[in-house]
Amino acid sequence: MSELKVIQVPEGLSGSRVDAGVAKLLGISRSLVAELVEAGKVTSRGKALAKSDRLTADLVIEIDLEAPKNRLLINSDDVPGFRVIFQDEHIIVIDKPAGVASHPSVGWDGPTVPGALLALGIQLSTSGASERQGIVQRLDVGTSGLMTLAKSELAYSRMKQMFRDRAVSKTYHALVQGRLDPLAGTFDAPIARHPKSEFKFHVAEGGKDSITHYQTLEVFRSASLVEVDLETGRTHQIRVHFSAFRHPLVGDTMYGADPTIASKLKLDRQWLHAVRLAFVHPITGESVQFESKYPDDLEAALESLRIS
Repeated sequence: MSELKVIQVPEGLSGSRVDAGVAKLLGISRSLVAELVEAGKVTSRGKALAKSDRLTADLVIEIDLEAPKNRLLINSDDVPGFRVIFQDEHIIVIDKPAGVASHPSVGWDGPTVPGALLALGIQLSTSGASERQGIVQRLDVGTSGLMTLAKSELAYSRMKQMFRDRAVSKTYHALVQGRLDPLAGTFDAPIARHPKSEFKFHVAEGGKDSITHYQTLEVFRSASLVEVDLETGRTHQIRVHFSAFRHPLVGDTMYGADPTIASKLKLDRQWLHAVRLAFVHPITGESVQFESKYPDDLEAALESLRIS
């Protein structure tokens, strides 16, 4: 089955080679893009592009996604643990494994959620920036769990507004260093981009309003398992708030976690999982709720703490 994808090149990919840029835009491997290019399936204004051609901002390119040799655009082995939890003609809810980006971005060469869905023949809404079409919610690359996306244009518009209105319940479980005092509470501290690091954020006066509620579920010798409900949805919000209050997430070395704890637990990412999503379906008006179990690496870390 063939599908024609029409994409406008974003400013951030201007100057990129065609093979590298298209791979990032679609979240598929560079080698598969090379096959598509060599087969004449990547064009602009009716002209086939070469792998080494350079992309320019706002250039409109067309990609025929009928992969050569009948190969999937993303091999299932590239995204182990990726699962579709629910879908209808308007929305889709997935269980995202760690190591998969929410959408293509400059500098990321790994698998993405849109790319994985494309491999399954699932189409998203065309609303939003070209590299974020259908994306109404994001999870960090190193965070696993539930994520919802829009398939229809109306669902995209309504879901975006629901997130802005804080009408979506988002619950996470996190393993943080130390014991929290009090065991339950709220962090109400503004978050802004870090002045010395492009990819980090910090608590700062004048930042965006950010509110995180937490409750301790289980206490260990060196860490605590907490349930977190987000009232707002800032980038890295959970990680930033717990770090600012001297309880960084286990494994989150970017935000000050002790690497020796993660090493003992055999963790190579932050212990953070989106366990529950609840909202009113944007089209039917039905209340829906979805849940996700811990992946193997997070479950194993907990079991190790319980027996130590």
